[in-house]
Amino acid sequence: MLIRITALCSLMAVAAALLLVGAGPSLTAGAQPATPPPLEAIHVSGDVYTLQTPTAGGNLGALIGPDGVLLVDAQFSAESQPILDALSGLTDESIRFLINTHIHPDHIGANAELADHGVLIFAHDLVREQMLDRIRIPRRGGVFFDQPPPEARPVVTYDKEITFHVNGEAVRSFLVPPSHTGGDSFVYFPSADVLHTGDVFRTNMYPIVDVRNGGTFSGMVEAIELAIDLAGSETKVIPGHGFGFTDQAGLEEVLGMMTDIRDRVQTLISNGASLDEVLAARPTAHLDERWGGVPSWTAVDLLPIVYEEYSD
Repeated sequence: MLIRITALCSLMAVAAALLLVGAGPSLTAGAQPATPPPLEAIHVSGDVYTLQTPTAGGNLGALIGPDGVLLVDAQFSAESQPILDALSGLTDESIRFLINTHIHPDHIGANAELADHGVLIFAHDLVREQMLDRIRIPRRGGVFFDQPPPEARPVVTYDKEITFHVNGEAVRSFLVPPSHTGGDSFVYFPSADVLHTGDVFRTNMYPIVDVRNGGTFSGMVEAIELAIDLAGSETKVIPGHGFGFTDQAGLEEVLGMMTDIRDRVQTLISNGASLDEVLAARPTAHLDERWGGVPSWTAVDLLPIVYEEYSD
């Protein structure tokens, strides 16, 4: 690789370590981050790869070729060197472009370090706006991260979509309905037939809807329907979280889970149930074994969001 970066022990890295070991919503300034795990490079299709941690946190996408690397998302800041190490096994070309799919620190963390070495950062307009303040994620009742430094901000933003003509691909990054956040983008590689969904779609847990940052459950349903319409029988889908990659059937499985939850909660609401009564009814009991295994975000976190949205 032409880009060489030393991993930094920033507050984002401290938070990453705390979240992984199950810390609560407050952060201890003097805590030391865990050593960042290596990233595994997994071939998806064509010249597209996904880079993944052993914990399936913040899956990256990478298009490699003679024009340089186009990277999708950037993990926490402590992952800068593992990103470069993983890519060095695939190509000698440097990273030229970085697309952030949304605002959360496990997808923008290495922005500043990459920008310092000439990588050009792209994102939706709202992602840059959200970087002008400290960042809150909804897990564990809400966790705050420091405002990203100015060099971490996207240099180029778009309101609807942008196309990258690089390495023989016409890569489309485009806004989807407010879902995980209000500024989520999908990234589609048409020649390789690969779709990177960011955190709108994940295969290992219940969906996280970040209401504070503009997310909606109904918009997430709509966005996954859009992904299903875009995907064909051979399309490979990189989830924001979850191991490996999946396909149209994987999208349909998650959509089925979400519409099941929506319909059951709407039925309870129409029967006059309060939020406490909805929680007591356990409308996700039949889904919890499959989707509720991540302690930092379970049905107890998701159901109040669904209730509030559909009871208006």
